[in-house]
Amino acid sequence: MTAGSTTRDALDVAFREVTDDDVEQVVALWEACGLTRPWNDPRRDVADARRTPTSTVVVGVAGDRVVSSALAGYDGHRGWLYYVAVDPQRQGSGLGRATVVAAEGWLRRAGVHKVRLMVRHGNERVLGFYDGLGYTDSECVVLGRDL
Repeated sequence: MTAGSTTRDALDVAFREVTDDDVEQVVALWEACGLTRPWNDPRRDVADARRTPTSTVVVGVAGDRVVSSALAGYDGHRGWLYYVAVDPQRQGSGLGRATVVAAEGWLRRAGVHKVRLMVRHGNERVLGFYDGLGYTDSECVVLGRDL
């Protein structure tokens, strides 16, 4: 997906890269899905993803409303997905699967051969969803440090 291009799935949702006009809707979606944390500024996360050609936010849009998202990035070795979100009223409809597929497509076109994602402790209910998409435990511990 290049900037401005869209693809449609059976749910009549268009997938494309985020625009300036989408940012507040994306942040509201992440908040509605419980993905934001006080120590992460979601607007900055969107801006950071848009700043380089190796990352983006893929959004699913129905009409003029953002109904799903996935932040996708490539670190030079593997792709990563973050902020996979679906409007709570549309969860269970297949839109989550379509969103992940759209984000994986963006990563594939960027030359990525493998993709990873992290699930926060306390959000284990999504593990079955990711299992159904072929994601498995990578048997590693992710450590982090703020700079």
